[in-house]
Amino acid sequence: MKRIVLFVLTNLAVVVVLGIVASLLGVNRYLTANGLNLGALLGFAAVMGFGGAIISLLISKPVAKWSAGVQVIGQPRNADEAWIVETVRKFADQAGIGMPEVGVFEGEPNAFATGAFKNSALVAVSTGLLQGMTREEVEAVIGHEVSHIANGDMVTMTLIQGVMNTFVVFLSRVIGYAVDSFLRRGDDRSSGPGIGYWITTVVLDIVLGFAAAIIVAWFSRQREFRADAGSAHLLGRKQPMINALARLGGMVPGELPKSIQALGITSGVGQLFSTHPPIEERIAALQAAQG
Repeated sequence: MKRIVLFVLTNLAVVVVLGIVASLLGVNRYLTANGLNLGALLGFAAVMGFGGAIISLLISKPVAKWSAGVQVIGQPRNADEAWIVETVRKFADQAGIGMPEVGVFEGEPNAFATGAFKNSALVAVSTGLLQGMTREEVEAVIGHEVSHIANGDMVTMTLIQGVMNTFVVFLSRVIGYAVDSFLRRGDDRSSGPGIGYWITTVVLDIVLGFAAAIIVAWFSRQREFRADAGSAHLLGRKQPMINALARLGGMVPGELPKSIQALGITSGVGQLFSTHPPIEERIAALQAAQG
């Protein structure tokens, strides 16, 4: 329940902030007596599209910590925590990035990396992952998450999401206005767009939003293959990552908060909208890779 409330409140706050920004910039006044002001509409679409994605990225670390209940390891309290921190430090040094914050959260097997900047990210692993895998397998998973950071995947996905959001907002309103103009041809439109505009815009926001989600999910699946390969490179061999994936294939991944689900481990169900490829495909890609 806490996660749902946080997700709703966060998104509501983002919408309010973006609405204020769009109003201050004047780009929300794209509907005029003479028709659509395409320049203003593009500005509005960019503010709403990129703004939400960028804000979500900037607050990703604190939101992830709070929603997943991550306990950041400041001073290791035991040998296991010390090993996790040193493993992350070793891989961060190899990858040429700043030392991420390291945390542990209660739950079924899962892990994720998040953060707006390569040199101030967060790597978190669950207690279920630590208990259900060998150290070598956990090491491979940590290498996978560090590779996500080194590859700049969080920023890349934010930019892709921003572009998709912008196109959805822009196209739905342009098409909505065209449909409304066709339905009301010959009528006086000085009072503004009619019901055809609003209905078409809402429907297209949903339909195009699904199409955009499919594209974003495809890009997300490609980054998983790269992070798997990155883990194999950091460890110097691919077998530990293959073993970790095989182990994950027999586990039920723990549920992550909606805001960071794409960053963690998923089962790969529902291919078009899945942010992760099936385990079998990831293992096959690693086995086919050279080295």
